[in-house]
Amino acid sequence: MKQAAALSLAAALSACAATQDKAAVAPQAPGFLLGLWHGFIFPVAWIVSLFTDQVAIYAVPNNGGWYDFGYFLGIVVFGVGARKTQTVYRDRVIETTARRID
Repeated sequence: MKQAAALSLAAALSACAATQDKAAVAPQAPGFLLGLWHGFIFPVAWIVSLFTDQVAIYAVPNNGGWYDFGYFLGIVVFGVGARKTQTVYRDRVIETTARRID
């Protein structure tokens, strides 16, 4: 019963996925490597795109899934998401939040 419900939910959610006509993609459309690069330079491109119409943060048209995958990796792994600005130590947090009540 749970499997059937999960399967029908997955099918319903996949109906919302956007599709692209294969004939609409040009052979020289940006692919994985350009997606990776565009994801990496996303913060700079976004700031520049606020002031000019000549720069965009996402290449359209692109070759679809591979460009998107490269873009995702560029942002999350190599770009913005790769910055670690704060280190949290659990033992220090527990010590500061746990107080004795006498």
